Amino acid sequence: MGIFKYTGILLLLLFGIQPGSYAQNVNGPISYSSSGYPNEVQYGVNNFARVTVFELPNGLTRFFIPGQKNAKRAFLSGSFNSWSTLAGVMLKTDSGWIRDIHLEPGVYEYKFIVDGNWQSDTYNNLKEDHDQGNSVYYRYNFAFKLPGYTNAHRVMVSGNFNKFNDNQLVMHPVPGGWELKLFLHEGEHQYHFLVDGHIVVDPATKTAKDAIGNPMSVSNFGQTVDFKLAGYEDARQVFVAGDFNKWKPNDLLMKKENGIWLLPLTLPAGNYQYKFVVDGKWITDPANPFKAHEGNSFAAVKPNYTFHLKGHGNAKKVILSGSFNDWTQDGYTMAHIGDEWTISLNLKPGKYLYKFIIDGNWIIDPDNKLWEQNAPRTGNSVLWLQ
Repeated sequence: MGIFKYTGILLLLLFGIQPGSYAQNVNGPISYSSSGYPNEVQYGVNNFARVTVFELPNGLTRFFIPGQKNAKRAFLSGSFNSWSTLAGVMLKTDSGWIRDIHLEPGVYEYKFIVDGNWQSDTYNNLKEDHDQGNSVYYRYNFAFKLPGYTNAHRVMVSGNFNKFNDNQLVMHPVPGGWELKLFLHEGEHQYHFLVDGHIVVDPATKTAKDAIGNPMSVSNFGQTVDFKLAGYEDARQVFVAGDFNKWKPNDLLMKKENGIWLLPLTLPAGNYQYKFVVDGKWITDPANPFKAHEGNSFAAVKPNYTFHLKGHGNAKKVILSGSFNDWTQDGYTMAHIGDEWTISLNLKPGKYLYKFIIDGNWIIDPDNKLWEQNAPRTGNSVLWLQ
């Protein structure tokens, strides 16, 4: 039987006002899944004239407004709190206003509201390229490190995440070598260092060669997922294929150990469809009850929301469909566990519409009081995610 392991569920629903935005990253354009909520970026580096947003030893992120001692009230609003005008109350200190919040690694937009007036962060040089002028902040999760070369004048790092632009990311001297902290999207990265113009690979990772023979480092950054398939002891070859490798059938070869076919893969957070290829025959994962489009096996890496539908124990199939999967009728097949149907997804911050399909009959979520009318006047359930 096949098993796909994944963990982690986080639910946080907030409501508020969302100023529209279309941002410009220092490294290229940031696109938005909905107004005010940036889509994924490959990497990001902050740029402050004076550091007004920084990480505390306790893991929280502090936002700081210097001065403005005559102000009566100040709030922090951004994509991290659904652009709420009330949730981000700031504390007045002898040097300005502060607000400490928890942020996961990623890219965020924000503004301050001082005595009712919206304002961007004056000291933050990163602004979205639109009329709103929201400030942009990256919560870091990675550091490139190169030991040695202490006499070098200039050290750069570049990779597939910035299209190998060797004149963009400058590393900083630290005791015993060089370092650059940044936000880096999960996934496989090829990169190299440039030390005074000479290519140097990372001694801490495996190496490969690019198309013209130059050496480069290769690093996998994300969550390790264990694909397993049992019950095919006599198979000659078993591969796993999915949207994570563009469905290449002969790319990811599994190894047999004690009669079980195994393959660990490092994947970034997201929703994935996959199948096994056993001696050329495509099969779904027999141990995974979750299915997606066209019956492919489905799994989420680092899911952050779980949909529940209580009851309906006599139903043969319950499907989740919504704006996150283009309202496909075969949507995501839910699993019947205990007295409820359930499935977990990885969803970006923003607004989603959805419904359940019970043996072909569409219904809104009976346990969700948030809904809005649709064209057929049957209603859609509404989900807001921070």
